[in-house]
Formats: sequence, structure tokens, C-alpha cells
Amino acid sequence: MTEVTVFGMGSFGTALANVLSQNGHKVLMWGKNDQSIKEVNENHQNTRYLSDVTLCENIKATADIKEATAFADIYLIALPTKAIREIVTQIDQIITSPKTFIHVAKGIENNTFKRVSEMIEDSISPEHNNGIGVLSGPSHAEEVVIKQPTTVAASSKSAEVSQLIQDLFMNQYLRVYTNQDLVGVELGGALKNVIAIASGVVSGMGFGDNAKAALITRGLAEISRLGEKLGADPMTFLGLGGIGDLIVTCTSTHSRNFTLGYKLGKGLTLDEALNDMNMVVEGIYTTKSVHDLAQIQHVDMPITNALYGVLFEDQPVDKSLEYLMGRDKKAE
Repeated sequence: MTEVTVFGMGSFGTALANVLSQNGHKVLMWGKNDQSIKEVNENHQNTRYLSDVTLCENIKATADIKEATAFADIYLIALPTKAIREIVTQIDQIITSPKTFIHVAKGIENNTFKRVSEMIEDSISPEHNNGIGVLSGPSHAEEVVIKQPTTVAASSKSAEVSQLIQDLFMNQYLRVYTNQDLVGVELGGALKNVIAIASGVVSGMGFGDNAKAALITRGLAEISRLGEKLGADPMTFLGLGGIGDLIVTCTSTHSRNFTLGYKLGKGLTLDEALNDMNMVVEGIYTTKSVHDLAQIQHVDMPITNALYGVLFEDQPVDKSLEYLMGRDKKAE
């Protein structure tokens, strides 16, 4: 039995807390929503994010960050990318011994263009860092929490941390592979959200499987080009952290990124589309980061550029599609 603190009480943090508990580990969740905390502690539910799901009874929740940090030596960071520096900095100011950080965030920081593991490393003192890793891949929380077969990838600079993640989470319905390419796994998880919004847009516009297949295929080409330029192994993007995550996020209504794009394709503005979504849509912020980073790195990313125009420059979706389809002829 291992103690794990889960920072973040969204859908995926909750689903993975349940996995850990079912695997025999002691779990404490930390969050800021008093209603969710009360619900987990008293009713063993988190209906704000996972309705009609009963969680393991021994999962506890708290809003006290000091209690959360003292509970365990392993932290699962299941927070939106934009919140990670703030919360991890708070953690670092409290802890007095080395901790292992495992994150499931899928984003790239605006302006710095740093991956999440780099953000965590920046935010903790070296003496408090016992290793940083990521768990990523095609894994909707709504399916994981009801034990539907799922496969994901664990990666870290440290082989021991990758193995730890595999040992913590793997069971009869959640299969975890290790992958040595931390850069590729993190970039694949982040960049696929950009393509997922675009996939939702074309579906919302009424286009079918041909258009969606084109976006997934050419989107993978974009991801691979930028990833390789940033030091990733291009083969990673043919695995769970690449094409696997891309397929599931680009084709499912469980995906908040796809759902946002679908609403945009139906003619809603970005503010209107976000109005009734109670979860962070990471792809919005990642689109800005990737657009800016691609320009700096001189990497051609036409789908990303078109989506950036829709999200940040009020470009109509039909004009963005015309841009993509009307580009100069080239070899694949």
C-alpha cells in the first residue's frame, strides 16, 4: 500500500484517484471546491465532473494544502496547465523532504513554451525533487472510472519513476506501458488538443469522416514536425501518446476540446461556446503556444495557424477551411 495525494478534483484526477484506491493505495484528494470535497467525503461521489459514479469509500478529500502535502511522498498533479506553477510553488514552500511528482496535464505554457514537467521542475527546489513523470494516452475519465479497457503511457527522465507510475496504476482494465521519450509523450498529449478542436469544428460544420480523417492524418504530420524539431523521437507519435491520444480526442463527444470545436463549427463565438462548459479546455491555450512556437522554430503548421485565426483573430470557420483546402500543391 502506497499513499498518494491527488492535486485536482476534475474528471481525470477523480478517475485516477479511484484507480489508485482500487489498486490498494491510500488516496487523499486536494481541491478548492467545498461542495465537491464534501460530496467525496460524505457520498463518495464527484457529480460535478463524473455524474452517476460511486467512488471507493476510502478516498478522502481536503481543501487544506498542508494536510494534502503531508499525506504522501507521491503527488499526482491533475490540474489545468495554467494553475500548475502556482500550486506546485505552494507545495514547495510547505514540504521538507523529496517528493515524486506525476502529472496528467496536457498543455504547453504560454510565452515560455515549457512542457508541464519543465514547469514543475522550475517550481520546486532541487532538494525536494525525487523525480517527475507523466501519465498520458487515450483515456477518457468517463470510461476509465467504469473500468472500460484503456491503455496509456508512462514516461520520465528516470526509468525508476516510469516504472513506479506503471506499478501504481496498472491493473486488469488499465494497461500502462513505459516510454523513454518524455519530450514526445508530453508534446503528443498537448498538441493533439489543438487538432481535436479543429476536428470538432469540421464536424460542427456538417462535414463527415473524410474531413475528420484528413485532419487527424495531417494533424499528426504537424505534431511530428514540431515534436522532432524539439527533440522528440518521431516514433513516439505513432504510439499511445501520439496517434492513440489523437484518435480518441478527435472523435469523441467525451472530449472537451472536440466539443468546443463542434460548437464553434455550429456558429457560436468562443465565449458562447465556453459558456456552459465547466472544465478547462486546454487546447485553447495550447493553440496560442504552438502557433507562436512554430513561428519561432520555423515549422509549418497550417491547421494550427487556421485554428489560431478562429480562436484569437475572429476568423470565420468557413474562411479558415478555405485557407486549408486552397494552399499550394505539394507532395505528402
